[in-house]
Amino acid sequence: MGAGWRRLWQTMAVGGIGLSLYAGMLTVDDIRDRASSERDIAAACDHLVSGAQVMDLQGGMVRAKSSDYDEYRLDARHRSACTIYKVSGSHKTTDLFRLIVESSDDSEPVNVIGDRGSPFLTTTDGDQPKDDVTAVADREPEAWPLGDGTLGSYMNFRATIRAECGPSSGKAAPRLLNVTAVARYPEVPAEDLRRLAHIARSATQQLTRRIGCRTQLPALPDRMTTVPSKLRPAASATGSCRWADQLVKEQRQGRLPDRALTIPALETNPAEGCLLAVSPGRVRAIADGLDDDQRDYADGALTHAPWWLRTASYFDAEAESVGYDDFGDDVILKPGTAGGKDGTWWASSICGGKPALHTVSTDHIYDDILGHKMLSSLFRAYVDDITTRRGCTHVTYPAAKDFRDL
Repeated sequence: MGAGWRRLWQTMAVGGIGLSLYAGMLTVDDIRDRASSERDIAAACDHLVSGAQVMDLQGGMVRAKSSDYDEYRLDARHRSACTIYKVSGSHKTTDLFRLIVESSDDSEPVNVIGDRGSPFLTTTDGDQPKDDVTAVADREPEAWPLGDGTLGSYMNFRATIRAECGPSSGKAAPRLLNVTAVARYPEVPAEDLRRLAHIARSATQQLTRRIGCRTQLPALPDRMTTVPSKLRPAASATGSCRWADQLVKEQRQGRLPDRALTIPALETNPAEGCLLAVSPGRVRAIADGLDDDQRDYADGALTHAPWWLRTASYFDAEAESVGYDDFGDDVILKPGTAGGKDGTWWASSICGGKPALHTVSTDHIYDDILGHKMLSSLFRAYVDDITTRRGCTHVTYPAAKDFRDL
């Protein structure tokens, strides 16, 4: 028996991957197929991940395969990815896993703002219209910080590890590197979410060593709580959305969002977001005061085009790779500037001696409903709150002309 087979049997004998998952029910062919799949996964993901860890996702499996389009090289200078599929006994493939590498050296920004699609699914699993489309951010909730946020962030189906490459790093090292492990199947259990975080952190360690990125990754937190996706009343918002509570109290509800999805407000978090939306009841109340040509927007907001906006702030290295899509072209924002275009506005500041960008992105219809005066007032309230809370100076706001009715 060859050395490779002896190691495999020894691993099984001490409770290795195959037996731990299937209680000794694997056949010799299964063992061979799993070992082959693990090697394929490792190669497809440029040997940044353990094939065994990926195959332990979704309760474990015997066979998996990589995408035929993967180039087997994940580039730290550009956005790149590998995709893995689960293979059933009938050789049917289903989505399983994806590893994504993003870099601040790329022309495509790491942090993309703007109306990139609604954070809300508008139909049920049975493809029926929802009664309340903004109750739950079931398409894209707010990402929660891993620990104090310096390590990265996570949602209920993915984990992102970030690495800031220090001044003594090699020439191939970017200022900021993000590695994201994504589960591409529904209902990701807590143990899989933690496994994704381990996979992403391990891949980041491998990649930073490979490119000479001088960095120190914090340890993963002991607990990763379920990321909330249910919106709460904005009038009692806390954390990253607490400014919305104060705004409603000062200016009354009017056409302002009445729902909020917040994350913990941590001074160390390099990226902090807040999602706000309008409930069906509030849409109906607003509709009574709309012009005739705008009332159709209210009907759409109840079914397929909900009204929402997102604020997000980026600090230090994160602020150096923020941008939006302008009809197919990526526009990178420069720290120290301020402006607005097509449902996206930004302000700048200096926080702790480092640059920061503060942004708001709105649904392309909702910014018309709010109007330029209310939107300008809302954005200023947000920027005032976060810059005060973080002790930021040299705040630069967009000019009044940047907030125009569309």
